[in-house]
Amino acid sequence: MSSSSDTNGGKKTGKKNVGEGHVRRSISIRLIRHGESQNNQVYRDARRIYNGGTPDFDLKGWLQYVDDRRSADPGLSDIGKIQAKKLAQYLKPHLMNQASRPVRFVVSPMQRTIATILPTLEALNGNNSDGGDDPGACNVMINGFYFESEGCHTREKVEPGMNAKQINASLLKPAGVKNASFEGFQNGEENGWYSHGKGPETRHESEERAAKFYVWMMEYLDQQLSEVEEQEVHDIFDAGVTLPGEEHEQCHDRLGPRTRTRRTAIFVGHGDFMSLVLKRIVAGFGHAVEKQTVPHRSAFVHFNTGITELEYFGNGRFLIMSQNNMPHLSGPDGGSYITGGYLKDGWSYLMPTDGCLDSEVSVAFSDEVQPHVQEQTEALRSLYLSKKESTSTSSDNQAKDDEDNTGTELTVVVKRGLQVVGCASLNEKTGRLSDVVVRPSARRSQVGHSLIEAVKNHAKQSNIDKIVAQTNTLDQKEFFEKMGFSSVDPFEGDKSDDLYSSEIFRMECKL
Repeated sequence: MSSSSDTNGGKKTGKKNVGEGHVRRSISIRLIRHGESQNNQVYRDARRIYNGGTPDFDLKGWLQYVDDRRSADPGLSDIGKIQAKKLAQYLKPHLMNQASRPVRFVVSPMQRTIATILPTLEALNGNNSDGGDDPGACNVMINGFYFESEGCHTREKVEPGMNAKQINASLLKPAGVKNASFEGFQNGEENGWYSHGKGPETRHESEERAAKFYVWMMEYLDQQLSEVEEQEVHDIFDAGVTLPGEEHEQCHDRLGPRTRTRRTAIFVGHGDFMSLVLKRIVAGFGHAVEKQTVPHRSAFVHFNTGITELEYFGNGRFLIMSQNNMPHLSGPDGGSYITGGYLKDGWSYLMPTDGCLDSEVSVAFSDEVQPHVQEQTEALRSLYLSKKESTSTSSDNQAKDDEDNTGTELTVVVKRGLQVVGCASLNEKTGRLSDVVVRPSARRSQVGHSLIEAVKNHAKQSNIDKIVAQTNTLDQKEFFEKMGFSSVDPFEGDKSDDLYSSEIFRMECKL
């Protein structure tokens, strides 16, 4: 990929890109999922014992087994403890050699996330050159917004979770972590992190919390980036620039020493909630929630202790450098400890079933269509409308009419969740219907019917007395006839016009 010059129709213009030569400072970020929890082990055993995912699945037995063994806030399983130890063996040299001090940790308040990162914190805090503790090695924050989806509950009954004093006394201080801060405890640090809960968190509540955490995360990082403008900061810089003396450093080497160490923030969280946050990092706001109670259409899978690397450039700008890596489990014996990232671990249950994705029809002026909808409608037309179909409504007279009717063109779409499966254009002034297209895989599911009915309903509300359309295939002609259109002859004066050649059928629907 080249950024040396702009392009114009595929040709280089020789002009510099806007911003070329500007300093692009960033903070290095790691998102890390917790090690295997005792609950993960319970669910895995239940799927094996009760034939999960097979025709012989025993739902009643599965539910009873899980209810009897599931913990509201579990610790790590035996495998999870090994994963946490191996993670620390990787992170210690990585962070000592490449991250500035202190390394910033933002950790979920749940026991399994804290237990996952404790070996790393112990290793970093005990790494003073004189053999003593290094209290400035880590800056630890326990964030009450960062817990796993559904919250903390036993058989639908809310459990408050630990408060700040309990987390300090039972988990952090024994590991040598001092002066940890606490954020997002909604009923105060003296109460448990989920004491505000009214029941298991719903999917909609999880999505709302993910949006809240995403905003908080950006502010947390933006405040650090702003330090550059206020004081001399040596660990926030443009890491894309190689300075003299750094030529020998290899970017792929995660363990070797660096001449300049970087500001690094590590977020230790949970598989599903990290996926909700990553959706917003990728798509921003507005594209993340499809329908209340319906799981997300796309998700980011993480193995237990899987690492996703990001770069943050400020003002909501992220680069995803790598996703779900496990360098600490890449050795000869590491494979036996890779867990939690397969379909059989339950990730497929995040996908909505077909029945959840009801068709939804929307109508908007063409210049008011949301960008992600506009992008899909243009792609549908490009893929599934032939050149004749897309131009069959064009003529010198109609081109002039379109110029006179600017602002009256409507786009009608049928969506399933966020996916556009059909679209059409309607000119409110002329009643002209054009560019009707339905994805081939959706043509047997009443999408075309919903699309034309929506057009007719809007036309009636707008006092349009008839809709006119043109098609060049018999199949489309039959479809329009089923939708109440009739074939009409062109006016005598138009018969010589190419618009009404023998290949074009002119259809009309009186309302």
